[in-house]
Amino acid sequence: MQDTLIRQRETTAPAGSVRTDWTREEIAALFDLPFTELLFRAAEVHRAHHRAGEVQLCTLLSIKTGGCPEDCGYCSQSVKADSGVEATKLMEVQKVLQSVAQAKDNGSKRFCMGAAWRNPKERDMPAIIAMIKGVREMGMETCMTLGMLTPGQAAQLAEAGLDYYNHNIDTSPERYEEVITTRTFADRLQTLDNVRNAGINVCSGGIVGMGETRADRVGFVHALATLEQHPESVPVNALVPIKGTVLGDMLADTPLAKIDDIEFVRTVAVARITMPLSMVRLSAGRESMSEATQALCFMAGANSIFTGDKLLTAANAGDDADAAMFARLGLKPMEGEEPMRAIKAVGGCSGGCAA
Repeated sequence: MQDTLIRQRETTAPAGSVRTDWTREEIAALFDLPFTELLFRAAEVHRAHHRAGEVQLCTLLSIKTGGCPEDCGYCSQSVKADSGVEATKLMEVQKVLQSVAQAKDNGSKRFCMGAAWRNPKERDMPAIIAMIKGVREMGMETCMTLGMLTPGQAAQLAEAGLDYYNHNIDTSPERYEEVITTRTFADRLQTLDNVRNAGINVCSGGIVGMGETRADRVGFVHALATLEQHPESVPVNALVPIKGTVLGDMLADTPLAKIDDIEFVRTVAVARITMPLSMVRLSAGRESMSEATQALCFMAGANSIFTGDKLLTAANAGDDADAAMFARLGLKPMEGEEPMRAIKAVGGCSGGCAA
């Protein structure tokens, strides 16, 4: 019955429309579909809004590592973690731009910079702004993740020309306090509001494989799919269990230490169906996935990856491995504009697309 209702709403909605009124029951029904049916529907939605066979290449650099006062249970950069990650100072602007040049040579179109902070301090803003301007001058899109932002800080980043700000919601609202206690789910949403109100594109996703239930994955997707405006980018991470972190130690040597590949692909597919215009990015955890699993994710609507050898402090597949995979799968790097940004450029935003 629920599946029939979803189909009715899909077929009666105007072409190209974006819904922000998904119910948890509808999203749960999508997760429950036979796997091949779910992939078929996700592929249909993907091809209606995105160029098939194209995947966006992004690079992520840690510009300030370790020493974060937050207690995120998955993160090796928390001061609460006994992971061996040493705290560093903010990188020099010139060194960051050297990494940008290398990423551009390797085909990346977006350069993302992450700092292990609860929130940026005003003394660091001039260097952050210089990094944003430098990356843009080199012809690449910019993205940053610096922790929570005030409205004033978001405005400063927008004025500097920041294209995207990443601030993941991590998991469902109900499970959030089991993963992080030093801030609330509402704090996360407030920063997303500050970013959106400043005119910066939103990048927000989460992590699967933290010992959560499918109901939590439903809640995670629901929280993003019912925002007033969908995130332009939705990264889906598979937990990389790191020794010395709360979750890494808790899940070690248990069946929960690695999420089932099919369940991960289901999460990607449901994100694609419920947020049709968003870029869905395969993020952390990809280095442990087989090419077959990644291929299923691309079929399910994932169309962005982080390339390079490292994601902040975790290992990644590497440029050469990704190039070889693209050749085998017949994929090519995305060159054109992302759907939401293309629509905004011609003033045609509605529904889940930002004004």
